[in-house]
Amino acid sequence: MMKGKVFIFSAPSGAGKSTVVGHLLELYPEFEFSVSATSRPPRGTEKDGVEYYFIDADRFRELIAQDAFVEYEEVYEGRFYGTLKSEVERIWAAGKVILFDVDVKGGVSLKKYFGDAARSVLIVPPSMEVLEDRLRKRGTDTEEAITERLAKAQWELDYARGKFDVELINDVLEDTFAFAESVVDEFLACE
Repeated sequence: MMKGKVFIFSAPSGAGKSTVVGHLLELYPEFEFSVSATSRPPRGTEKDGVEYYFIDADRFRELIAQDAFVEYEEVYEGRFYGTLKSEVERIWAAGKVILFDVDVKGGVSLKKYFGDAARSVLIVPPSMEVLEDRLRKRGTDTEEAITERLAKAQWELDYARGKFDVELINDVLEDTFAFAESVVDEFLACE
């Protein structure tokens, strides 16, 4: 199935992954965002095929049995997330470079799957204190949720260390963007 190049951006919640990915999508017309599949219901104004492909848990299990995923994970009981092989094929058929915005475990799985065709980047906060401050400033989580996210973030960082090609500390946003661009430019220039 190998055809083109892949960029994988992973990070704990609140570390700035979506901000970096959004910046790169605006800057590089050859990139296309890979839409993940999930068994969770849409939230707010989310649309099928835009933010996610929304698939109920039973159908998700059928697709797993059919080997339809590059990678998947059951994050909570009956709550699946994954990357459809058909999504990868669609993007490569359009002649685009795939850009993934996935959690840390998904990033490790994708790097194993794509190997040298992928450049994997782990975005990390400058410290857990900075991450906590960012999560609080969002104003979207309860105190309990913030505590859970911080514990998960620490686990993810411990798990991910040494499993990504590049580690990017997201401290000053302009510097983060510049570093991400240099990683992209260097890998795109490789044959």
